[in-house]
Amino acid sequence: MHSRRFWQYVRRHGRAYLTGYAASAVAVAMAQLSPWALRAAVDAIQHGAGGRLGMFAGILAVLALAEAAATYVMRIQILSVAYRVESDLRHDYFAHLQRMPLRFYQRMPVGDLMARAVNDIRAVQRLAGVGLMRSVQTTIMIVASVAAMLTLHAGLTLLMLTVMPLITLLYLGLGREIRRRFDRVQAQFAALSTRVQENLSGIRVVKAFAQEPAEQARFAQEVDAVVGVNVRLARVQGALWPAIGLIFGLASVVLLWQGGDLVIRGRLTLGQMVQFSYYLARLTFPMVALGWITNLWQQGSASMRRLDEIFGVKPEVRDPEHPAALAAPRGAVEFRNVTVAFDGVPVLRDVSFAVPPGHTVAIVGPTGAGKSTLVGLVPRLYDPVQGQVLVDGHDVRSLSLASLRRAVALVPQETFLFSDTLAENIRLGLDGAEEPGGTPHGGAVTRAAAVAQLAGDVERFPLRYETVVGERGVTLSGGQRQRAALARAVIRDPRILILDDALSSVDTDTERRILAGLRGVMATRTCLVISHRISAVRDADWIVVLRDGRIAEQGTHETLVRADGLYAALYEQQLLRDELDAADTGPDAADPPRPARAPRA
Repeated sequence: MHSRRFWQYVRRHGRAYLTGYAASAVAVAMAQLSPWALRAAVDAIQHGAGGRLGMFAGILAVLALAEAAATYVMRIQILSVAYRVESDLRHDYFAHLQRMPLRFYQRMPVGDLMARAVNDIRAVQRLAGVGLMRSVQTTIMIVASVAAMLTLHAGLTLLMLTVMPLITLLYLGLGREIRRRFDRVQAQFAALSTRVQENLSGIRVVKAFAQEPAEQARFAQEVDAVVGVNVRLARVQGALWPAIGLIFGLASVVLLWQGGDLVIRGRLTLGQMVQFSYYLARLTFPMVALGWITNLWQQGSASMRRLDEIFGVKPEVRDPEHPAALAAPRGAVEFRNVTVAFDGVPVLRDVSFAVPPGHTVAIVGPTGAGKSTLVGLVPRLYDPVQGQVLVDGHDVRSLSLASLRRAVALVPQETFLFSDTLAENIRLGLDGAEEPGGTPHGGAVTRAAAVAQLAGDVERFPLRYETVVGERGVTLSGGQRQRAALARAVIRDPRILILDDALSSVDTDTERRILAGLRGVMATRTCLVISHRISAVRDADWIVVLRDGRIAEQGTHETLVRADGLYAALYEQQLLRDELDAADTGPDAADPPRPARAPRA
């Protein structure tokens, strides 16, 4: 095990490990004294001194009791601390994942991360517990047993030890192969976890396209692959135990042949022969355990190496060495010659514009123009490769992430809700602050829901704000999920509010009412609004039009329409869609009527 991190966890609980190892030494000492009492008892029987058998039986009973008590202390100390090591590792792993930027999760399958969080951490826990415990106990037992055997008959002991190189060769030959095949098992299980996670997350798409049989077939292929790599691992592991049994069977034959001859020739007493046999039997468990311990070390090392791969990934977005705090943010935002590239491919090129405090700037453009990437630079979901993003004159990379993100609320197009009550999902925006004198569904939560035009829907829910929304908010409609996310941002009372196409799942009438409710909120803070609907952005103080990662044009709605450029083309397309929608709402339309679009201001 070459992982420095693993040994740091072990040293953190060094006192408990030392107590356990001390108890292990006591247990082995008691086990080593038992053959001496057994030898004395056998020799006493051979010489007709049967009256002392009760004393020897009592001694053996006391030694067995002391060995059991010491073994209990050893197991409690080491196995208990192993769970604390697992807990520490799990906390550190989760905390490290929380620091990773969005790009990390775009490259790393969630199923693989989950496999490391479950299987690999559990393998490390077994190594930190049973692996380390048995490693020390087995080493002490082998050394003590061999030393005792040497005191009885050196030649016979050396003859018995001729089997040891065979065991060493066995471990050298199989250990490396076990490790290699275990790596394949973990990688294949990660692929299986990813398959299941993706299937369950996209179950609506699977059902909509009647892909259940195809998904079952793909899952069966992944399961068969997992079975295949496990069987290949089991073949190697399975060869270890029979080989050990064969070696010790050979040792027993040699002992009976040579030891019996020594007793017949008077070189050993019968009691010494029994004592020697007892020590050899005591070696059987440690030597068999070595195979198991070897597996634990190989698997634990492989798992720790997989975890170290994740720990070794340094967050691209992190606090500077001496971060500044954004104590009283005003909300001024400036993009200064910003260029962003992912994997060497430019997404934004030389983008520059400023947003004064309290102003609303809309960002529009075709799909893939870089709009979401641009607004994601403000809370540092990404960092530019060139240029600067400034908040209140501070480069965001010089600010602490906590203070920066407390000043920003982002409502994404792809809304995520946790499997909790609606109230708790909205209260997430409070950032841990207590709602003044309010209940979990009162006060600020209700006001935020009203601004987001969600309060009316909530009144129709049986449990109102205590309604559990299910995984990813599955019990809500797409529009309700977006409005819940909007309420979550409003309740935060941010100085900078970012709406990343946050109204795409609501109808035009609801959009109009939401925007009317937001006017009071948006009037006192800086707002960046992305939308494909011109109606959502036409009243903005300034409009920036992106195309292919560059600013194609910018200005107010009226000036951009008169310029007859890209924005004007998008506006004409919007008007055409509005006319088609209006035609669909006629008396002969097959679809149910749709709410009319809000009139132009």
